[in-house]
Amino acid sequence: MAVENEDVILKAENISMVFPGTKALDQVDYQVYRGAVNVIIGENGAGKSTLMKIISGVQQPSEGQLYLKGEAINITSPRFAAQCGIGMVHQELNLSENLTVAENIFLGREKQTGLAPIDNQSQNQITKEAMARLKQDIDPTELVANLKVGQKQLVEIAKSLVGNVDILILDEPTSALSKKEVKILFDVINDLTEQGVSIVYISHRLEELMEIGQYITILRDGKFQSEALVEDIDVAWIVREMLGSEPVTNFLKPDRSFGDVVLQAKGITQINEAEVKVVDDVSFSLRAGEVVGIYGLMGAGRTELFECLLGKATYTGEFSLSDNIISGKTSTPERIKMGIGMVPEDRKKTGIFPISSVSNNLTMSSLWKRLKGFVIAESEEKESVAQAINELSIKVSSPQVEIQALSGGNQQKVVIGRSLLTGPKVLLLDEPTRGIDVGAKGDVFEMMVKLSEQGIGILFSTSDLKEIMAVSDRILVMSNGKMTADVLRSEADESSLVFASAQGF
Repeated sequence: MAVENEDVILKAENISMVFPGTKALDQVDYQVYRGAVNVIIGENGAGKSTLMKIISGVQQPSEGQLYLKGEAINITSPRFAAQCGIGMVHQELNLSENLTVAENIFLGREKQTGLAPIDNQSQNQITKEAMARLKQDIDPTELVANLKVGQKQLVEIAKSLVGNVDILILDEPTSALSKKEVKILFDVINDLTEQGVSIVYISHRLEELMEIGQYITILRDGKFQSEALVEDIDVAWIVREMLGSEPVTNFLKPDRSFGDVVLQAKGITQINEAEVKVVDDVSFSLRAGEVVGIYGLMGAGRTELFECLLGKATYTGEFSLSDNIISGKTSTPERIKMGIGMVPEDRKKTGIFPISSVSNNLTMSSLWKRLKGFVIAESEEKESVAQAINELSIKVSSPQVEIQALSGGNQQKVVIGRSLLTGPKVLLLDEPTRGIDVGAKGDVFEMMVKLSEQGIGILFSTSDLKEIMAVSDRILVMSNGKMTADVLRSEADESSLVFASAQGF
């Protein structure tokens, strides 16, 4: 399905983007229609954000050509993109918390003439007008650190509005917004399109896309898949075009058996600083030796649920581990000693100590197990390290090598090994294959199955449908903080999981 004879403000032809080990975009054609909301959608890793980064000048394509208003153009930087009337609000907030709202909005483009001081009065006035346009009564002199998450997202949008944008790219703009703030954003988007601004809107929230979008483009596995008018299609069509019919690899052996319930969650609720329920009355169970996958999209609440489990967030409700109640006051180290292991989502930021050795990274969380009085038993430590390297097939010439010298897949194995050395009953894996290549993903999945066969309960989260289907005995789906499905892998299909992940918006 294609759209013809429409006013196109920006066109991408044969865009490819090659990174080491992967082709993020493969000969993609894409069109942005003038004065309309152009929805772009695809599974995690389909290439949406990469394409938008190319259009906004953050990255340059390996091959292909962009055309703006009919003229060939090379967008070499975000600053040049802004000069061309292209603005982008990224998925991750990019604000300086120690600066005011106005200072953030004008950062790098301050109103100043020659050696004269910055014209703060003018900046504050323009900021006030931009925030009023967003129906926000936020003081331009307020520090960004004092704002709620939803307000920070709207400040990011205001940064683009202050410039004279012809094309505004919004990457998951509602992930941190309340329903009231989403309504305000949609009103602003409608105002902008009436003024001739073209909106590129990226989101996984299907009902939301049907409400705000006019044109829809679907990417699949880095390639252009389909384009259509939103009025001509429905949610079922989107799901079919997104998923295709590629077979799913199954890493699980038939006739798997499980032990008693090892982890129980009852009515877990977490409210964030924006007073939004990021985890909303979630209950589930996990048995010994079972691999349970949690599927959900950006903002579903998966990571926040794991933070509750580890005691890193304040919550209501109750967890129990092998019938032992975990109090809300139980610290993270105490939970680890009770038998909860965790592999975080952002390996580089929170998972490894880059300049420390593989040995130190492996044993950091379990030194308490090898204490002899006030001294660590070095022989036991070396034995544990050697055993972990062998069992997890970590490719390293020596345990003393700095972990940053290892590949992403081997770094991830070290982080998993660190949790295993604490002797967990339950292992939490948040996006365990993020940032590693296809071969390493298979190794991680095989490792997860092997650990479950040893009686460890595995709870992992992912936004990748094929991953959730490949290695889960049972699948939980989260959407907008709620648990919307709990199904056996044998009874699940990808379409029903996508529909469940879009509920509650």
